[in-house]
Amino acid sequence: MLTIASRLDVMNRLGRAMADPSRSRILLALLNVPGYPAELARELDLTRTNVSNHLTCLRGCGLVVATPEGRRTRYEIADPHLAVGLRHMLEAVVAVDEGFPCTDEKCECCA
Repeated sequence: MLTIASRLDVMNRLGRAMADPSRSRILLALLNVPGYPAELARELDLTRTNVSNHLTCLRGCGLVVATPEGRRTRYEIADPHLAVGLRHMLEAVVAVDEGFPCTDEKCECCA
């Protein structure tokens, strides 16, 4: 059963989903058109198993939905508001201060 998530939960789910570069690439690929695991794997140069695992994560986060179509499954962004929000985020300017590197040794975005 789906429930309405709190705002904090939504932010955490988005952050968890977008923290992985492959999941971010999958979300970008699904932003304008639904996709299928085999096609996404080919388009993104990832293994089908890897794409399927990431799609499972994205489904668990509530960001994509799966629709069975015979022997295939079509994936798409779960909510039009999410797609609009992602498009707006892509237009945002991120102010990176080169003089202050990230102090989190696990951070990959600043490397």
